[in-house]
Amino acid sequence: MFITPEELTLHSLSVDESYGPNDLDVGGASIHPAGRLTLHVVAELVGREIRIRGDLSTAFEMECDRCATAIEFPLNRCFDLYYRPLSTIARVEEIEIPKDELEMAFYPAEGIDLREVAKEQVILALPMKLLCNPNCRGLCPRCGVNLNIESCQCAPDPTDSPFAFLAHRQDR
Repeated sequence: MFITPEELTLHSLSVDESYGPNDLDVGGASIHPAGRLTLHVVAELVGREIRIRGDLSTAFEMECDRCATAIEFPLNRCFDLYYRPLSTIARVEEIEIPKDELEMAFYPAEGIDLREVAKEQVILALPMKLLCNPNCRGLCPRCGVNLNIESCQCAPDPTDSPFAFLAHRQDR
C-alpha cells in the first residue's frame, strides 16, 4: 500500500496489511520467513510530516551463528516514525542535520510505500548475532562437531605459540 500526503490531508488512515513469505526480501541466505508478516499502522499528517505508528509480527527460521542449528525467531515490533518531505533537504550542497532530527526519515513527493516501512522495521529488529542460547558452545573448528550435543575427540592444540613458554614459567 502506498500512503500519500494528499490522502492524509482529509483524514488519518488505519491500515492492516499482510505479506507472504516471499513478499519482503530482508536479505541473508540463512534468514527465511516462517509465515506471514502482519502489519497494522495508523498514518496521519502532522504539519508537513507524516507520522506512522504501528506494529508488526512475524517469525523467521534462522541458523544459530555459532552452531548452525535451525531455530525459529519470533518478531513483534512496535514503531512510531516521522517522515518529512524529501524536498525540505533536497539541495546540491551538503548540509548538517541537527541532532534532534537524526531520527527523522524522508519521503519522496509521491509518498511512502508501507512495504518498505515493514522491510526496514524487520531489518532493524533482527539481531546482529543470533544464538540458539546464550551459552552456545558452537562447532569444533577442526572436526565440526556441535559442542552443545557432544564432546569433540580432537587432540589439544600444540603449543606453537611464541608465548607458550610463559605458561610454564614460574613466578619470580
